[in-house]
Amino acid sequence: MLLPKRVKYRRVQRGRMKGKATRGNFVSYGEFGLMAAEPCWITSNQIEAARIAMTRYTKRGGQVWIKIFPDKPITEKPAETRMGSGKGSPEYWVAVVKPGRVMFEIAGVSEEVAREALRLASHKLPCKTKIVKREDENETGGE
Repeated sequence: MLLPKRVKYRRVQRGRMKGKATRGNFVSYGEFGLMAAEPCWITSNQIEAARIAMTRYTKRGGQVWIKIFPDKPITEKPAETRMGSGKGSPEYWVAVVKPGRVMFEIAGVSEEVAREALRLASHKLPCKTKIVKREDENETGGE
């Protein structure tokens, strides 16, 4: 399970997920990528489940890159607790994902295997996704 080694603040506010992704919005390492089509929080367990689904389907062939990291702590108060008495304790970690963000990349396998692996990974995630292909270097938005 992914989580930061240490953070500056133990509890953070929820924030808003407006706008599109300005960073990490193109396939940079692999050949194919899984891009978010809507904003969402993705937990560390969901990232791990998607990673396992991809590596299992490819039979550990090829290479998988995870381009998101859960660095936002989400707090929860215990069940049947009265209101007040401060903010709850951190329970799990999420990655804030905006539309256009490439979350996973894969290379070293054929196109149909890569597409199926990314499709299986997308079923583990809470937001709509689309599979994107690497663009040539001469187009804008590249390296």
